[in-house]
Amino acid sequence: MEGNLTKGPILKTLTKLAIPIMASSFLGTLYNITDMAWIGILGSKAVAGVGVGGMFTWLSQGLAAMSRMGGQVQVAQCIGRGDREKAHKYAQAAVQLATLMGLLFAAVMLLFLHPLVGFFQLQDPEALQAALSYTKIACGLIVFSFLTLTLTGIYTAQGDSKTPFVANFIGLVTNMILDPLLILGLGPVNKFGVNGAAIATVSAQAIVMSILILGVVIRKKENVLKGINLFAKIPFKYLKGICKIGIPTAIQGMVYCGISMVLTRMVSGFGAEAVAVQRVGGQIESVSWNTADGFGTALNAFIGQNYGAGKMDRVKKGYKASLCSIGIWGIFITMMFVFQPKAIAHIFFHEPKAIMIAIGYLTIIGVSEAFMAVELMTVGALSGLGKTHLCSVISILFTSARIPLAIILGGALLGLEGIWWAFSVTSIVKGIIFVCTFCWITRGKGTAKMMKLNKE
Repeated sequence: MEGNLTKGPILKTLTKLAIPIMASSFLGTLYNITDMAWIGILGSKAVAGVGVGGMFTWLSQGLAAMSRMGGQVQVAQCIGRGDREKAHKYAQAAVQLATLMGLLFAAVMLLFLHPLVGFFQLQDPEALQAALSYTKIACGLIVFSFLTLTLTGIYTAQGDSKTPFVANFIGLVTNMILDPLLILGLGPVNKFGVNGAAIATVSAQAIVMSILILGVVIRKKENVLKGINLFAKIPFKYLKGICKIGIPTAIQGMVYCGISMVLTRMVSGFGAEAVAVQRVGGQIESVSWNTADGFGTALNAFIGQNYGAGKMDRVKKGYKASLCSIGIWGIFITMMFVFQPKAIAHIFFHEPKAIMIAIGYLTIIGVSEAFMAVELMTVGALSGLGKTHLCSVISILFTSARIPLAIILGGALLGLEGIWWAFSVTSIVKGIIFVCTFCWITRGKGTAKMMKLNKE
């Protein structure tokens, strides 16, 4: 098998797995930041339109989490138990489900494009057209993203994080080359504007997916993805196993995105610049949360294998080491956002109003970055134990609280900045609760009960 995570020094093993995943996540962040930086040259209206379109690609990632998380956890636990045959069947079912979900999501988006984009009530015609154009291309070919996420999860479950990193690096280079060519039109290439950004992103995703598939076909190393038949009937047993783990995570991701859509609609009342700041600010913030989520993915595979092997002592030690590492990273990002918001804002915005709004956003959101990083890392840990239902309940409950909190704080009290504070406060609360939850679940009696259920 590619990587046995149940043996060897804990910190070294976890770090070796985590660094390529974190790097891959960071590359994913650079995808979005690169797009926004080039689109920013076109103006705030174009940024707002692409930001709205990006909400739907974000929504798709929530749905894709069903096959990604379900497949990754089940494959990791099967490998930990030494059952390669079941691991292969779970991998095949996950890839088949990802393909089906990706095609269905694209069909729904294309059929209901106008009413879905219309939900955000963009008043500016330029911003609205940008949103429609970007969404049509990015979501119409979203199946590449679905498969990339699922294949990456299964690679990671086997302890192989290097191949996804290489694939994502090549995809990033492709995206960085295509963005200026297609968005601005350099040399003989025509100017495509926001359409160019969508084409560049989709092309990069297709290349990443192709490299991951080639990695299975041409490499001689054992891989549970070898011999997959995309058109075979999906056994209900394995589909059920994936859905049991994956559906709570998918619901959590989609609800989270839905809440953000409602909040974006509230923000749209403050103008196109405010919408642009929220969406670009989210991409800037993803430097923190994509890295944390990447570490959480590594921890998920580590805990999944060790839990499957019955090694709860390694589970606890792995979590403590991860908590220290990602906590330091979160504090660093907090310091950057709180003390250098102006310098960051000037990279993406060129209009004085947008820059001022961005400075306020980064300062307020920055307060919660360390807590948010710890939250995402802990979600990965709990999911590795199979506790996706619990993660979903906690996340949905406290993320939903952002809406009434934004209404209260964003009204007569603080205006637009009140909405930013609603984001920050809830992130702080979730970070604390998730850490306490993991410690409670893995306490002495809880551990014994979990191990008994795992054996059964």
